[in-house]
Formats: sequence, C-alpha cells, structure tokens
Amino acid sequence: MHALALGATPRGVGALFVTVEVDRIRANLPSISVVGMADTAVREARERIFAAIRHLGRKAEAANIVFNLAPADERKQGAGLDLPMAVAFLAAVGDVPVEKVKGRLLVGELSLEGRLLPVRGILPIVLAARERGLDEVIVPIGNGGEAGVVSGIKVTAASSLGEVVRWLRSGTPPGEDVQEESMPPRPVSSFKAPDLSEVIGQEVARRTLEIAAAGGHHLLLMGPPGSGKSMLARRLPGILPALEAEEALETTCVYSVSGRVPRPAGLLSQRPFRAPHHTISAAALIGGGSSPQPGEVSLAHNGVLFLDEITEFRRDVLEGLRQPLEDREVTVARARSTLTFPAGFQLVAAANPCPCGYLGDLGRDCTCTPPMVQRYRARLSGPLLDRMDLQVAVPAVPWRDLGSGRRGEASAVVADRVATSRVVQAERYLGRRCRTNAEMGPSEIDRWARPGADGRRLLEQAAQSLGLSARAYHRILRVARTIADLGGDRDLQTNHLAEAIGYRMLDRDPGARPKAVGGWG
Repeated sequence: MHALALGATPRGVGALFVTVEVDRIRANLPSISVVGMADTAVREARERIFAAIRHLGRKAEAANIVFNLAPADERKQGAGLDLPMAVAFLAAVGDVPVEKVKGRLLVGELSLEGRLLPVRGILPIVLAARERGLDEVIVPIGNGGEAGVVSGIKVTAASSLGEVVRWLRSGTPPGEDVQEESMPPRPVSSFKAPDLSEVIGQEVARRTLEIAAAGGHHLLLMGPPGSGKSMLARRLPGILPALEAEEALETTCVYSVSGRVPRPAGLLSQRPFRAPHHTISAAALIGGGSSPQPGEVSLAHNGVLFLDEITEFRRDVLEGLRQPLEDREVTVARARSTLTFPAGFQLVAAANPCPCGYLGDLGRDCTCTPPMVQRYRARLSGPLLDRMDLQVAVPAVPWRDLGSGRRGEASAVVADRVATSRVVQAERYLGRRCRTNAEMGPSEIDRWARPGADGRRLLEQAAQSLGLSARAYHRILRVARTIADLGGDRDLQTNHLAEAIGYRMLDRDPGARPKAVGGWG
C-alpha cells in the first residue's frame, strides 16, 4: 500500500518541505531503503522508526519498504523527518487513517522506545507552515514552547509516537494545548549587562557609547590595557531598548536553526551579546561549514558583536566582516545550494593603541617606534575602519579619579534617552527599510541628514584634511543625525557635525598621541 505524510527540515532560516512517500510490497526477503538525497541522519531513521513501532506493540510483516523523500534533488538533513516517516509507514499498513494525515505537518526525532525528541529549526518551520496554509503542526513536547509563539496555526505538542498515533486515530489530545500567552519570553543567554554607573570617568567614551546605542552605530574603542574598553562594551546591552516583536521573531529563528533556544522557551526577549575569542575561524564568525550554519555575526543579529583585542584576530577573519557590516546579511554559497542568514548586528571592537599597549598612557612609557605602531594599526584595513562609525580613544583613568568615589549615570537613565531617540527614528523611518540612523541609505541621508551651508563647509574641510572616503563622509552624517536626535533637534547643526567628526580618531595620524580630552591629535 502507498501512503504520504508531510515533513520539513531547516534550510537557512527557512524550511524545506519534504513529502514522505512510502511504498510497501509483501516479500519473502524484506528490505528497507530510503531514497531522495538523504544524509546519514535521515538514512539511519529506518532503525529508529521500526524500533519505535515495535514499542507500540506492532510487529512489521516481511516486506520491501521504500521511503521516497521529495523533492528528490534537494538534500535532506537532520533527524526531524523521523516522525513523518513513521506516520507514513503506519498509514501505509492501515494503523493510521490516511485522510487524517493530510493537512498536517509532522516534525520530530524518535528515540528507540518511541519518545519524541526536540529538533533544531522548529520556529522557522512552523512559520513556513503557516504561510503555506497548513491546518496543524505536530511537534515534540520539547519544542512546544518555541512553536507555540506562532499564531494563526494549530500547534500540537506530543511526547511520543504513541500519542501522535492516538491523536490521528481517535482525536485524543496528546497533552495540553500549546498557547502563545503561556510561554513567556526568555533571555537569549544568561548574560546580564552590568550597570554603566560602575564606570568611573571616561566621559567621552560614555558619550560615544550612548550615541552608538541610540543610532545603532559601530564603535571602536582604543586605549591602553586596563583603561576600561571591555568594561564599557559589556555595558552597551544594558542601555539598548528591548527587542521589538519582529526583531524577537527574527532573532529566535536564528537561534532555533542553531539549536540554541533554551527550553522551554517562547520568543527571546534579550538582545544577543556575542564575544568570540580572537582565535575564531572565518566560518565560525561569518557562517558556513559543509552543512552551512549561522556564524557569530548571525547569532548577534539585532544585538551586539564584541570583538575584544580586534587586532589579534586573523586578517582574513576580519575582512570577512566587511560585507555583513554593509549588507546586514551573510550569503553562504555551496555547490548545491545558496543560503542567506541575517546579520544585522552592532559591532563593538576594542584594541590597544600599539604593540606594547601604552601609547598615550601618562603613567607608563611606550616602547614602540612609529613604524611599529603603523604596522600594528595596519592589521585593521582601511575598508574595515571606514565602516566603524565611531572611533574613540579610551585613556587610562588617573588614580585620583578611581579613588574619588564619583559614579556616572546609571544604565537606566541613559537607556531612557536612548529609547526616546529610537522612538523618534521609528516614526521617521516608518514604512522604510531602515530602522535606525546607522541603516540610512543615500535617499534617507539626503532627506533627514542634509547639512546647511556652514555644515557643508566644515565637512569639506574635514574631508580634505583627514582624507575621508565617501563612505566615511556618509557615516559622519549618520552619527550627526543621531547626535541631533539625542539633543531633540530637528535639523543638523554645525556642532552636531563637529562632534561626529571628532569621533573619527583613526582617520588621523596613526602614530599620534592622545590629547587630555580623550581624542587623538
């Protein structure tokens, strides 16, 4: 007898629907085969399936059994096809009504005793099922919270193959219904941003951190060891606004495909903060592999990617950031497929000013020669630095300030100003592709970041003296727009542009020493 069931596997941050066909013919010499470009995990499903069926108390008769996975020219990966393959077989032998399988999507891995185990990518699969107009999705109980955040489609969570069979036979619900409101948002990770009030001094760096948060700008912090670069970077998530509903859905999809959603879980609520070590490979940072997976740039989508000691990262790894920083997505091309992962992250990088680390430190002498400093800074290419909106020095804090007991503003106070600025931007860019000032394209810049006559003259002087590229020119305008928003100003003023130009530290002499105010001359 012939039977069908519908399954799905993750494909990028989407889904590949797979029609499972079973053909069973009685034979003296039984055989089981799986065709349709199945990987090892899918081919091994036959052992798990028939072990699980035996635990249902059914003994399979000798037969030639063929599982066909369509479309046959697309590679199928993972163990999520166990459940549809098992149900299709049971429908073929008459244990499950064939008509009850239609209109339902089945996803889940089977244990040898028939338990349903959670799988990767369940959220994008359920979203794709809703778009396809399916009536119901049956998922493992461990994926119930993640799948339940999708409205507009019935989600049934089962703990075993036996529960699924009873549900299809008699309509007996396999446990409680999965409801969206019963699944509260969960943090992306256990990381909790410390408070900005713990940072002593560093007024310039604190100001740039606020600008970066308000406009979504990329930030480079450069200063001697112990000056507080990492301390500042790790406090950025604490002043960022919470994820919006659409952003939470996008972020959760990436973590779902990576198998990193904490269970039980609904939508992730906390912005990601990823801080990979400088020994990371290009594939791990950007994404890829033989079976392409999201890299750190995608795991940081709608959040922060922090590269501490950025000059210690391999050159080819850093150069791989150029396209994601510009396009906000990563395309991984392989011989048989091309996958696209979102990569709308905010980059924060920290570096020492020279090989010894003490260039500009008033307490210790730098032992580096100007050529050594230039070679060290050259590890960051011009095109990459062009993409850093804010480049600021973080000088060492004097001992007298450390012992003064003075504390800066708390994260909550700064976060309120950032949130107000984000609301202004959301209203401004309503219906447009961009969400923040950092994402403005040429048309948005021309409309909302056009400088006056005095501002144009200032920019021309800066472009000539600093040798600014066209990209750096536009990034100055984006930063100036954010500074204006934080000040509640509708139009760009000369002082906004002057401040934004002051945050282009590395467009100046790479061997220069820092000024007392924290800039570099």
